[in-house]
Amino acid sequence: MNETRATAPAYPPGRYGRRRDGKRRRAVPITVLALVIIASLLVTVRLYQRWGDPDYDAQIVSWDAVSESQLKMQFTVRVPAGGSTVCVLRGRDYGGNEVGRQKVTLSASGDATTIAAVEVIPTKARAAVADVVSCQPPG
Repeated sequence: MNETRATAPAYPPGRYGRRRDGKRRRAVPITVLALVIIASLLVTVRLYQRWGDPDYDAQIVSWDAVSESQLKMQFTVRVPAGGSTVCVLRGRDYGGNEVGRQKVTLSASGDATTIAAVEVIPTKARAAVADVVSCQPPG
């Protein structure tokens, strides 16, 4: 039996790009991955600070258009124990246009964590719906 040995093909230099020597460069992908993870963590912390805190969460209980120029709104706000908050309230008409806005400051009594409030918002037209735009710590 004749044995034939295959020889490695000889390619012309520079024709098919450079040959890999078997070493892989892992520093760049690992660095990029680390930067993506760090950026994701920073975005997560920032979003939690802005939207994730359960304190200052407002819930509307009811609203009623008392007249063409007033909207009565009943709502609750969760605050830290004994804390206070500044809430922005708004009234909108049937088309969704803002017809009244008011900023109110509320304080919890003692160690209470929930504030129940009833506010009357002055409006320039008949309101159809009431919103709590935001509640934030005072200051």
